[in-house]
Amino acid sequence: MLTSTEQATTYHNFIDGSWVPSVSGDLFENRNPANVDDLIGVFQKSTRSDVDRAIAAARRAYEHWRLVPAPRRAELLFRAAQLIADRKEALARDMTREMGKVLDETRGDVQEAIDMTFFMAGEGRRQYGQTVPSELRDKFAMSMRQPLGVCAVITPWNFPMAIPSWKIIPALVCGNSVVFKPATLTPLSALNFVKILEEAGIPPGVVNLVTGGGEEVGNALLQSGDIRVVSFTGSTDVGRTVSQQTAPSFKKVHLEMGGKNVIMVMDDANLDLAIEGCLWGGFGTSGQRCTAASRVVVHRKVYKDFTTRFVDRVKALRVGDGLDPKTQMGPVVSESQLKTVMSYVDIGQKEGAALACGGHPLRSGALAKGFFHEPTVFTDVDPRMRIAQEEIFGPVVCVIPSSSFEEAVGIGNNVQYGLSASIYTQDINRAFAAMRDMYTGIFYVNAPTIGAEVHLPFGGTKATGNGHREAGTAALDVFSEWKSVYVDFSGRLQRAQIDTAEL
Repeated sequence: MLTSTEQATTYHNFIDGSWVPSVSGDLFENRNPANVDDLIGVFQKSTRSDVDRAIAAARRAYEHWRLVPAPRRAELLFRAAQLIADRKEALARDMTREMGKVLDETRGDVQEAIDMTFFMAGEGRRQYGQTVPSELRDKFAMSMRQPLGVCAVITPWNFPMAIPSWKIIPALVCGNSVVFKPATLTPLSALNFVKILEEAGIPPGVVNLVTGGGEEVGNALLQSGDIRVVSFTGSTDVGRTVSQQTAPSFKKVHLEMGGKNVIMVMDDANLDLAIEGCLWGGFGTSGQRCTAASRVVVHRKVYKDFTTRFVDRVKALRVGDGLDPKTQMGPVVSESQLKTVMSYVDIGQKEGAALACGGHPLRSGALAKGFFHEPTVFTDVDPRMRIAQEEIFGPVVCVIPSSSFEEAVGIGNNVQYGLSASIYTQDINRAFAAMRDMYTGIFYVNAPTIGAEVHLPFGGTKATGNGHREAGTAALDVFSEWKSVYVDFSGRLQRAQIDTAEL
């Protein structure tokens, strides 16, 4: 790997409306996972001092921003959404270059940011409360949303523009200010997003970007007494640490963590459709999605037919640079992620699962300088195996046989996560029973476990999250508090629950 940064573009933090270097003077490299010789740029390796400056700027800006009428805040967000739309192709190409997924998928990532920003901008005029009749005469009762203050936004590398939009845009429309720490593997997409917010007219200090590692930047955000909300997407292990570190200061914490999602293929399923769904669900983004369909539970009546055809399709997938229009699956994001995938392939083989295809890194020819791995399928998997229980976050799918609908649901639920699940069936009764019985935050019928839309809540149960949701109007509950307001215009003391109103 090259180490010289002389020819690289240097990118800065964004604090209080200015692009500034870290006080540390240290930098880190951002390289293309499809070709590590491609140095995309160098970014600030920030310190606690940089975070403190960003928090101070956000705290000052909040006092003005919270008083800007929500419809006016929304006007700036509408402008930002249009700017993202205008630059969609360039933003997608930057994203593919820095995190590897194919261009169609990065276009979809950018489109999700467009959709979310337009949707949340609309909430500038729809932050509805309730008005209710009082139990007393001449008394008015209502509820309203109020912002919380400075929000820490910590995002992963797999959706480097969509996920920041899920967090930052609802935070802004509710009247909060933000300090944003993106993943160190995808800082360019985060920086592009913040630049657009700046250009759209978001005032100085309302959004601040600080790049760097979790040890320095992340912990400083979690431990600051001035941060009132932490919204984190990442692994369950790190999410547990976030929860522990923020608990003493009673911060509001939103956690979106891991998944071990299941597609259930019933004996009456349209197998052609199911196979397409399992390919897309399992190998889209090289399996690096929290909603990836890493488990496929197939009814024994169609098991042999399904596995034969599914494995044939997986073997035919074209792996390569995501900027190549012929590529169907790109690299994994880093060397460490590649090693994780390889270790789980080894675990699966030692556990006794049948390696039906794949199982090896790809290190020759045009793929020699990237982090590529064959799309991999294990069959005859016991649902208790580690490969069927633990999140691999790579292009590995486990196929598990089942004898009944009830057994499939039991297998599907018997993991620590509860993000997304799917069933392929032509039986409407089965579909509704599965919809009811799968304990997940998201459920699909005759579609894979990926493909959420921005106007419905996104999130999961059990070890996937802590009860909050992103997207839809549910996101407003993360970034606002409810205030109940009572106005007594009777001119006398009225004691609720004591002084009953006259008939």
